[in-house]
Parts: sequence; structure tokens; C-alpha cells
Amino acid sequence: MITDLDLKYLQRCVDLAQVALENGDEPFGSLLVAPNGDILAEDYNHVSGGDHTQHPEFALARWAANHMLPEERIKATVYTSGEHCPMCAAAHGWVGLGRIVYASFSAQLVQWFNEMDVAPTRVRNLPIEEAIRDVVVDGPVPELAEQVRVLHRKMHGRL
Repeated sequence: MITDLDLKYLQRCVDLAQVALENGDEPFGSLLVAPNGDILAEDYNHVSGGDHTQHPEFALARWAANHMLPEERIKATVYTSGEHCPMCAAAHGWVGLGRIVYASFSAQLVQWFNEMDVAPTRVRNLPIEEAIRDVVVDGPVPELAEQVRVLHRKMHGRL
């Protein structure tokens, strides 16, 4: 179930995706939030330099591994503008993070790319649950997913 607080964090993720786009990157942004509501870390895509592993969800997993105990990680929530790719989902699972909440999901991204006549990426867009087990996943949020779609359209010169 998506709460008002979840919506606040997801909006911040969309705002971070906007920052990524303004910096010439793909529009993705993410937060790592403690159970008490504190934002522990945030990041956005940094793939424009050629390293396509520089996803914000992957960076947050690394941050958690270096700064949190395992019992803290499982209670933390990752918020993200777009559903984790398989690489990020695996990092999330290996580090032992808790709940994932996303604004838009992978199947939407595939659909948007098809509509814009953009070639798919080499890595398949899969649901998080196909990459990791025993994780609580909530999303998408239609009104925020539409904001994310607009960012992708801008990135591909369709607006």
C-alpha cells in the first residue's frame, strides 16, 4: 500500500530524475530511507560517462553495505522513480535491503520506448521479483509514472 509519506519520497525521486536529465543523464533517481523516515542517502543516474552500472539503486546498495548493519538494511526502504533493473535488484538482494517502492515499472518503460521507436537496452526489463526473493515491492503510482514518462520523452527528444 502506498502512503502519503511514500508519495513524498517518490516525488523526491522524480525530482532527482529531473536533475539527472538536466545533467545529460538518463532520468532515474532514488532514495534510501530509514524506518524512522530519515533519508540516509540519495542519488541519480550517472551513466552518461559510459559506465552503465552507475545506477542510483546500485549506488544506494553499495552505500548501505558500507554504512549500515544487516539488521538495519532489512528495515530500510528504497524509493525509486523507476523499477530496479536486474543488476540493481540483485544488488538490493545481495545487500539485504528491505521494501522497494517505485513510481513507474519496467513494463511501462518498455512500452514507452516502443511508442517512441527507441531500441530496447541489452539488459532485459524484468520485474524485481524475478531477480530477488522475499522482498516487499509497491508501485507503480500512475500520476508519478506519468511524470517519469515525460522525462523519458524529453530525453529522447519527443517533447
